[in-house]
Amino acid sequence: MEMQKLYLLVPLAPLVGAIIAGLFCRVIPRWVAHTVTIAGVAIACVASFVIFRDVMAGNTHNGPVYQWLTSGDYHFEVGFLIDQLTVTMMLVVTSVSLMVHIYTIGYMQDDPGYNRFFSYISLFTFSMLMLVMSNNFMQLFFGWEAVGLVSYLLIGFWYTRPTAIFANLKAFLVNRVGDFGFILGIGLVLAHFGTLDYAAVFAKAPELAADTRLALFGKGEGVALMTAICILLFVGAMGKSAQVPLHVWLPDSMEGPTPISALIHAATMVTAGIFMVARMSPLFELSDTALSFVIIIGSITALFMGFLGIIQNDIKRVVAYSTLSQLGYMTVALGASAYSVAIFHLMTHAFFKALLFLAAGSVIIGMHHDQDIRNMGGLRKYMPITWITSLIGSLALIGTPFFAGFYSKDSIIEAVALSHIPGAGFAYFAVMAGVFVTAFYSFRMYFLVFHGAERFGLPAPHHEDQAAHPTVEHHVAHDGSHADQDHHADDAHDEHHHGLAPGEKPHETPWVVTLPLIMLAIPSVIIGYIGIGPMLFGDFFKDAIFVNAEAHPVMAELATHFHGAFAMATHALATPVFWLAFLGVALSWFLYMKRPDIPEAIKTRSGWLYTLLDNKYYFDKFNDFFFAGGARLLGRGLWKGGDAGLIDGIIVNGSARLVGWFATVVRLFQTGHIYHYAFTMIIGVFVLMTLWVTRA
Repeated sequence: MEMQKLYLLVPLAPLVGAIIAGLFCRVIPRWVAHTVTIAGVAIACVASFVIFRDVMAGNTHNGPVYQWLTSGDYHFEVGFLIDQLTVTMMLVVTSVSLMVHIYTIGYMQDDPGYNRFFSYISLFTFSMLMLVMSNNFMQLFFGWEAVGLVSYLLIGFWYTRPTAIFANLKAFLVNRVGDFGFILGIGLVLAHFGTLDYAAVFAKAPELAADTRLALFGKGEGVALMTAICILLFVGAMGKSAQVPLHVWLPDSMEGPTPISALIHAATMVTAGIFMVARMSPLFELSDTALSFVIIIGSITALFMGFLGIIQNDIKRVVAYSTLSQLGYMTVALGASAYSVAIFHLMTHAFFKALLFLAAGSVIIGMHHDQDIRNMGGLRKYMPITWITSLIGSLALIGTPFFAGFYSKDSIIEAVALSHIPGAGFAYFAVMAGVFVTAFYSFRMYFLVFHGAERFGLPAPHHEDQAAHPTVEHHVAHDGSHADQDHHADDAHDEHHHGLAPGEKPHETPWVVTLPLIMLAIPSVIIGYIGIGPMLFGDFFKDAIFVNAEAHPVMAELATHFHGAFAMATHALATPVFWLAFLGVALSWFLYMKRPDIPEAIKTRSGWLYTLLDNKYYFDKFNDFFFAGGARLLGRGLWKGGDAGLIDGIIVNGSARLVGWFATVVRLFQTGHIYHYAFTMIIGVFVLMTLWVTRA
C-alpha cells in the first residue's frame, strides 16, 4: 500500500507544481513558480529512484487506481504497470526534466511568460509520466494526447510570432494524422479483445493472431488482424516519434524556447512512440509484416534526415535533424526485434541529446541570441564549460568508443546485421551510412562554433539560401519589451536584430545553465558502459519485453558476440563503424577548418542535389500542394457546389422561386369576376359527380 502511494506521487507531484504555477501565474513571484515546479519534479525523480530499487528487488506492480467509467461489458480504468521498462522511462523523464527545469531559470529569466513556461513544462512531465506508467490503452491514449497538447502550447509559447503559430499548427495537424491511426488501432484492440488492459490483451494475442482475419471492405480475407493493429499503432508512433513522412513538424518545433527542444526531443514526446512499440512487443512479435514496415520506415528516417543536417546553419536545427536520424535508429532496432536495444538507445540518447540542445541554448545566450553557426567560431576560449560539454555530447552522438552513444548505437547496427526481417538489408546499409553522415554534420557544427576564426561581431552577411534563415529565438529585451528576431534577408537590418555588437565578446553562461550541462555530461559518458550488460544481455527486461526467440533470434545471437563493455569498446577500434565515424570527423575538420572554400564550391556545383536538400525533399511543398491545396479545393467545391449551388441555389432560393412560380400560376385564376368563380365551381362539382358515378 505504501508503494502504491509512492506510485501516485510520481505523476501528481509535477501536476501540483503545474497547477500552482499556472493558475496563479499572474500573482505569484517568479521564485515561487520555479520553486514549486522544480520541487515537484525533484520529488518525482527521487520517488522514481526509490521505485527503481524496489523493482530491482523483484517487486513489480500491475493494478488499477480507480475505475473511470463502465460501458456495457467494457471497463475503462486508470492504473499503473510498474516494471523494468516503466522505471527506466520514469528515471529518464524525471532526471532530464529536472535538469531542464533548473536550466530554464537562467534561460527564460527575461521572459514575461516565465511562470506560464514553468507551468507548461511541469505539466508536460506529468503527461509523459502518465503515459509510461499506464497499464491500459485508455490511459496510454490520455498521456499520448496530453503530451501532444502541451507540446503545442510550448511550440507556440511565443504566440505573438506568426512563425511560432505556424509551427504549432503544423505539429498539431501532422500529429492528428498519426493519432487517427493510433486510435483506430486501439479501437480494433477493444473490438476484438474486449478489453484495453495490457495483460489481458497480451494473453489473448497469440490465439487471435492465429484465427482472426480482418476483412477488407467486408469481403473475404484481407489483412491479418494483428498486422492491422500493429501497423495502425505504429502510425501513431510515426507521428509522435517523427518518422517519415510524418516527420515534418519536428524541425519547425524549434520555434519554441530551447529548453523545450531538450524536453520534447530528448526525453519525452518523441520517445513516446518508441516506448509504445516496445511495450507492445507481444503484439509486434506476431506480425513479421508489421516489423518489416517498422524497420523500413526507421531506416529511411535514419539516413535521409541525417543528410538534411549537413546543410543546416541554425545551431538548433542541426541538432533537431540529428534527433530525427537517431529516432530512426531506435525504430530500426524495434523492427529488428531488438526492443531492449531501442530502449537502451532511447535512454543514452536522452542524456546526450538533452546535453546538446541545452549546450546550443548556452551558445545562443553567449552569442546574444544569434543562432547562425556561420557567425560564430572560436568560442572555446570564451565558453569553456559549454565547449567541453558540447564536445562530450558530440562524441557520444557519433558513437565514440566508451561513450554512452557508442554502446547503444553499435548494438543497433549489429542487431540489424543479424536480422532476417524483410528490409533488414536496406536498413543495415542505411544505419552504416548514417554513421558517417552523423559524424560529419555533428562535427561540422562543433568546429564552426568552437574552433577556427572568430566571426562574431561582424556585419551580418547576406545569405540567399533557405538554410541561411535559421529560426532564431524570440527573446525579451532587458527592458521587458518583446524582441522578435528573424534572420531572413529582408529583415537583416531589423531594429530587433540580435547578435554581438562589433568588438563585443561572447561570455560563459551562469551556473543555472552550466550546472545542468555538467550533470547531463556525466551520464553521457558512463551510462552506456554501466547499462549495456544488464539491459541488453542480462535479465533486466525479462518480464517487460517479449521476444519470440525462435522466430527472431537477434538478441540471442547478439549475446554470443558480447564479452563485456570494455572488450566491446576496444574491439570497436578495428571495426568499419569506428572508421566511418572517424572519416566523417576528419572530413568535416578538413572542409571547414582547412579548406572552407571547398564546401562553397560543392554547394555551387551540386545544383539540383543541394536544391533538393534545401527544400527538405519537398515534403512541405507536397503537403501544401496536395493535402492543404486539396483541402482548399475540396472546401471551394463544397462551397460553390454544395453551399452556393445546392443549398442556397436549389433548396433555399429554389424553393422560393418554386413558390413564386406557383403563385404566379395561381394568380391567373384570381380575375375578380364573380361569374368566373361560379363557372369554376360548377366545373368542379361536375368533375366530382363524374368521379362518384364512375366509382359507383
